[in-house]
Amino acid sequence: QVQLVESGGGLVQPGGSLRLSCAASGGVFNSGSMGWFRQAREEEREFVASISYTGFTIWYGDSVKGRFIISRDNANNTVYLQMNSLKPEDTAIYYCVQYLGIAIIPADRVDYWGQGTQVTVSP
Repeated sequence: QVQLVESGGGLVQPGGSLRLSCAASGGVFNSGSMGWFRQAREEEREFVASISYTGFTIWYGDSVKGRFIISRDNANNTVYLQMNSLKPEDTAIYYCVQYLGIAIIPADRVDYWGQGTQVTVSP
């Protein structure tokens, strides 16, 4: 069974940066992707970013393009999300995900979810 464990969330001021990490165990899809969704209070889960196993295919949600950078270390089964120029509207629980395929997919098609890590952007 695949397990995804996130770390790195916390409180940061607007304009600041945070780096999230997600360690995967129990199996890695060689033909799939790892990535991040987020869910703000009373909102639906939103796609943030994904990266294919090879790293050749990367997608970003429109709201984070130019500010967030996703990367992965296959030797350690870890994916990272570098978040820069953070805004209050980035406040959400961030979930690490793993799924087959390399396209952007809706939340209900994700195969595996982490427990989530809270990111709060506030003065």
